[in-house]
Amino acid sequence: MTMRGKVHTWVSVVAVAALVGAACGGQTASKGSTVHIVHTIGKTEGALNLIAWSGYVEDGSNDPKFDWVHPFENETGCQITVKYADTSDEMVSLMRQGGGRVYDGVSASGDASNRLIAGGDLTAVDPKLFPDFKDVLQPLQAPPHNTVNGIHYGVPYMYGPNFLMFNPKVVKPAPTSWDITWESNSPYAGKITAYDSPIFIADAAMYLKAHQPSLGIKDPYELTMTELNAAVALLQQQKPLVDKYWSLYTDEIDGFESGDMVAGTAWPINFSLIEADKKPVDAVAPSEGMTGWADTWMMSAHAPHPNCMLKWMAYTLRPEVQAKVAEWYGAATSNGAACALLKKSVGDAADTLRYGNCGNTQFLASLYLWKTPQANCGDGRTNCIDYSVWQQKWTELRGA
Repeated sequence: MTMRGKVHTWVSVVAVAALVGAACGGQTASKGSTVHIVHTIGKTEGALNLIAWSGYVEDGSNDPKFDWVHPFENETGCQITVKYADTSDEMVSLMRQGGGRVYDGVSASGDASNRLIAGGDLTAVDPKLFPDFKDVLQPLQAPPHNTVNGIHYGVPYMYGPNFLMFNPKVVKPAPTSWDITWESNSPYAGKITAYDSPIFIADAAMYLKAHQPSLGIKDPYELTMTELNAAVALLQQQKPLVDKYWSLYTDEIDGFESGDMVAGTAWPINFSLIEADKKPVDAVAPSEGMTGWADTWMMSAHAPHPNCMLKWMAYTLRPEVQAKVAEWYGAATSNGAACALLKKSVGDAADTLRYGNCGNTQFLASLYLWKTPQANCGDGRTNCIDYSVWQQKWTELRGA
């Protein structure tokens, strides 16, 4: 589809998708290939079809105080339709439906974004299109999960940790380690929960990095076959402890509120909604560290409503929008200017784990952010295991 009203640039790059191998689900660009970069926004088309994590596109129906959809629709005339997804794998599949012509864009995490870049599924954008990009935290202005060879494939949205959530009335004393979720002698066996996705293998690898340094794990997403097998063995050890794996976030909320679950990895929104229901809940940053996510709004290479998508990307970078999303979702804003607004709404809580210590780049740097495992380890080694094997290992684990 022709992008009406747009000015395009075609630039030659070397290995556009160098960060992601073909085994990760797409083709890498070869030397001399071109990347299409959009530099202007044209006349809007009146509609916008999005793929998003639940809680990212609120229209006031869940809580009238949290509505950033209708103001956008009134401002631009772009009427939003959203499809919620529970995992990054689902997002990649949805983005490729109909040759990429069904949805305009996606709020992709790092374990989806690199696959979409490598597969040629996305449109590159000029960050100068977005007035508020200048206030984005420096580590998120050109991170490897959305920027390749200096070419940007989206704008940052929220980021945050996968922390250890627990029921403080049951789990005593408060945990300081992930050990209660991994070790076979856990006193909470049968009441543990874990995230149902191949990327959760990285959480096992992170734990092993701290407790079995002889394995030599440097990065929980860059695993040799020996390291991957060790992580899978730990997951097999954990499996009898697990009451239920969750990908739909309400499954974890229901489990905590019923008492069937008392500890496990969680997103801030899960914590926030349990607390709002006045059920016992707390969260900690364990000593071994935390995985996490930094999400990016990215536009399909074949978006049916490209100008509306670009308008949405610009809108979601505004500090007042980011602050509202962060307050609802319980996340950190990529736009540093939004932190002051968030603090006005939630007070000192903006500096806590739930809100990712908003604006704290040291905290951001401490997270092992989701990214797509690939054969190229990124440090000169080429013996790491790509994501397709992670998917196979996870399927075997969950089916066993």
